[in-house]
Amino acid sequence: MTVGIVSYGVYIPRYRIKVPEIAKVWNADAEGIAGGLMVQEKSVPDLDEDTVTIAVEAARNARRRSGIDPSRIGAIYVGSESHPYAVKPTGTIVADAIGAAPDLTVADFEFACKAGTAAIQACMGLVESGRIELGLAIGADVAQGAPGDALEYTAAAGGAAYVIGRKGDPLIAEIEDTYSFTTDTPDFWRREGMPYPEHGGRFTGEPAYFKHITSAARGLLQKLGTVPEDYDYAVFHQPNGKFPRRVAASLGFTKEQIAPGIVVTTLGNTYSASCMIGLAAILDIASAGDRIFMTSFGSGAGSDAFSLMVTDRLAEIRNGAPSVSDLLADKKYIDYATYAKHKGKIRL
Repeated sequence: MTVGIVSYGVYIPRYRIKVPEIAKVWNADAEGIAGGLMVQEKSVPDLDEDTVTIAVEAARNARRRSGIDPSRIGAIYVGSESHPYAVKPTGTIVADAIGAAPDLTVADFEFACKAGTAAIQACMGLVESGRIELGLAIGADVAQGAPGDALEYTAAAGGAAYVIGRKGDPLIAEIEDTYSFTTDTPDFWRREGMPYPEHGGRFTGEPAYFKHITSAARGLLQKLGTVPEDYDYAVFHQPNGKFPRRVAASLGFTKEQIAPGIVVTTLGNTYSASCMIGLAAILDIASAGDRIFMTSFGSGAGSDAFSLMVTDRLAEIRNGAPSVSDLLADKKYIDYATYAKHKGKIRL
């Protein structure tokens, strides 16, 4: 049975902080940091925004874009590493906010930055088996970085929601197949009660990010019998601007294939939403018949790779909700003191 994407929606908070503004506070080399990370600025949540509100807005945009009946949604899975409650699901709030019927299954997922794509895979399985009509998979985060830590320059806020359905529904993109690669590689972690995560420095590049993305990507290419030249676009997890470009080149994808999905430069790393927002940016411009390759990465560590084929339905619904470029352009800059207040770094 063919499964795919019925609709998608993105939400990005308006507030932004520039990398030099953060570097100035810590007397760091702003030019060197921005150039090394290939990130100029990042999004910041408002005082009343968190993973729940971001997930809700992304889901509402997905519903708005295609006009789907929320009562048809049989599963809602929210992937994040910044769920506001340790014991209380984010997904139930999302379900109520979008008007979903109560006869559905809901769960919160956690696998660092790939929890959102894991949610897509779970929805695919339920839809493909015929147990549900539609599934809603969300990746959303208000990413955390300790004051002065390297993560602070990129840890951002945003969310993306994807409605997964099967052939018979008007799919905007068919999911041809998926492939995952997972090992116990502790490159990034946060224990219960810790306000900020720890990371393994250079260890997070190799053997974490590059090994897992290349293994998952090559596994899917081999499974499908395809090569990078068969795709019009590709998108990879974006912890910074350098890593996705390097891994794309190592796999044989060109700069032109990945450029439309690179959003980290003016957005930052939205963790569970990272490559899902990148995919949305591609869907904002893709045409029927275009083929898209996507691979996520989550520390701990694992990657999910997907091959998608765009249908002519995409052009019909694309303008029903804000595009990624619209959301990125709607911004307001803040200073470090305001940023620290918004992020709860200042505690009374």
